[in-house]
Amino acid sequence: MDNRHIRFCDRSDQVDLWQLYELFKIGAFWAKERSREDLAVAIANSDPVVTVWDVDRLIGHARATSDVVYRATIWDVVIHPDYRGTGLGRKLVQTVLAHPRVCNVERVYLMTTHQQQFYEHIGFEYNSSTTMVLQNQTSSTVEVLLTQSSVSE
Repeated sequence: MDNRHIRFCDRSDQVDLWQLYELFKIGAFWAKERSREDLAVAIANSDPVVTVWDVDRLIGHARATSDVVYRATIWDVVIHPDYRGTGLGRKLVQTVLAHPRVCNVERVYLMTTHQQQFYEHIGFEYNSSTTMVLQNQTSSTVEVLLTQSSVSE
């Protein structure tokens, strides 16, 4: 594949939310139901946000959150299915890892369902000790619980 026209961008204000929404629908099973509005919030609260472009077509995305010292987490790594296997995913993750908000932290985390081997080739290791998750309740459930709590007092 000729990659001369591929460019990487680390400016979150350059993210095309419509194209990102579409990229998630076709290339990210875990993000198919996300709204453009929620994507905008996630991007606004992430740094770095790295996108990959084939001229003006968004073909890749990853973002991270970081305290800059101890921990960073990489989120939402996706490459368009037509571009997988070309090395762009590896370069995308390496670009996030090289960013000043990520490169010096003690530990960088990420969650993956099926791509462990891909990340192992980049240097990530399986870690069985960080498997806890808290699923926040929806606001309507919280309202019901608060209402029930008020009635019982």
